[in-house]
Amino acid sequence: MRKPAFTRAEAVARRLSLIEAAARVLARDGTSGASVRAIALEGGVSPGLIVHHFGGVDALIAATYAHVGDRVAAALDAAVAAVGPEPRARLNAYVAASFAPPIADRALLATWTAFWGLVIARADIATLHEAQYARYRAEVEELLGACGLAAPARRRAAIAITALVDGLWLELCLSPEVIGPDEARAIAEMQIAALLESC
Repeated sequence: MRKPAFTRAEAVARRLSLIEAAARVLARDGTSGASVRAIALEGGVSPGLIVHHFGGVDALIAATYAHVGDRVAAALDAAVAAVGPEPRARLNAYVAASFAPPIADRALLATWTAFWGLVIARADIATLHEAQYARYRAEVEELLGACGLAAPARRRAAIAITALVDGLWLELCLSPEVIGPDEARAIAEMQIAALLESC
């Protein structure tokens, strides 16, 4: 009996390597440069492999968006798990994780910038974007609830914290000489404390 050319594990590894190549191309060249040919060249494979594994570049970019979002979520979850059970420490750790590697990274910013442009242009990316941000806000709401914030105030507080973190993250990635991770974390913690005290 002949051994199959690729095992399932090899197929999963190949898909992941193509996703990582797509993320590098998006970070370097933006969406206009993210062609099948460019991604195949970056990944050191034939263009046919992208079609074989994803059906085309649009599906590969959508898979890349989902993968990058999952990596960010995993880093946030790991930060919370590392601090123990104290509710305020968990909320602060969740927020502060955005100001440290692997999230505070200029290449990740460049990749996200490419994705944000696609949110407006493509319905599938817009759907992924909304699902990722809804998950983030839900996790912030849960952490706020554990801190004692009443349910009616959690949604707006989570939106405010999300906007605060996004803004600080952008400043940190774009202008690290102006604001560092410690200062971003201190600003976020101060604003979160004020928000919790005012609700």
